[in-house]
Amino acid sequence: MTDRQPSTVRVAAIDCGTNSLRLLIADVNTATGVITDQVRRMEIVRLGHGVDRTGIIDPAAIARTLGVCVDYAQQCREYAVERIRFVATSATRDARNASDFVEGVRQTFGDLDVTPEVIPGSEEAFLSFLGATGDLVAEGVPGPYLVVDIGGGSTELVRGTSTVEASKSIDIGCVRMTERHLQSDPPTSAQRAAAIADIDAEIDAGADVVDFSAVRTLVGLAGSVTTVTAQVLGLSAYDPEAIHLSTSTPARVQQACEELLAMPRTERAALGYMHPGRVDVIGAGALVWSRVIDRVCRDTGLGADLPVITSEHDILDGIARSLATR
Repeated sequence: MTDRQPSTVRVAAIDCGTNSLRLLIADVNTATGVITDQVRRMEIVRLGHGVDRTGIIDPAAIARTLGVCVDYAQQCREYAVERIRFVATSATRDARNASDFVEGVRQTFGDLDVTPEVIPGSEEAFLSFLGATGDLVAEGVPGPYLVVDIGGGSTELVRGTSTVEASKSIDIGCVRMTERHLQSDPPTSAQRAAAIADIDAEIDAGADVVDFSAVRTLVGLAGSVTTVTAQVLGLSAYDPEAIHLSTSTPARVQQACEELLAMPRTERAALGYMHPGRVDVIGAGALVWSRVIDRVCRDTGLGADLPVITSEHDILDGIARSLATR
């Protein structure tokens, strides 16, 4: 643990999605918003397993997630965190028994007085944009940006440059599409076609709200995108520094998406950069990313000239920055 400057506040940002539970403990400069990481963790808990089909969070999934929360709460105490924000997204939004999970988290964090926020898609989109765009602006990357955060249950589409201009949360994600369509290993052509029809219909709905035509840079966030980028870069092990702000062409990213979708499970599991919890769902995440790229290339008219950038900074960083002003 490092000494803090007077102008910083130590915060803990927790992002509870459909597939993963992530923690960022950081010192945030209250004047500039600059984040200095102390702890950055990700555990695959699959909270949303089966929610698309049943409409409830499975008690076993709640137990798995709360088990990790015990560990996260202890780290918050060890690092003397001053402010904590726990954000729950797609799976919790969709579940009829979300209150059971929320109460479980409150009890797990105990003396830290944490109440999870089940945020709407619009707030999720804003926080993703806030977390992703700081480095892009600093590096002089031209906007407007389309920030695409592909989660387990939903995908956030956010357009803007210095601020959010339009956003839409659509119900496609790596867990939801895997459970709904991609059951074979690898998926059959019929399963792919059904998934594509579902994905494209949701992208159409998103494009009705978030006009893609003025976008000049496409920015992808979260585990599905960063894993595809590791495939693009040919990494032998996961390397966030190599992945962050890496730029590629639409064709190369879509090629990597196809490679991951076509691989049998054993080959995916053997990839040095592949997190074990993503092995079963990365094909669906890659398919979502590929279809978004295809649509944005078409709507912008940029085609092969569209820059596709990956950011390691996402909703977690946005949550941390939001705490600096509280």
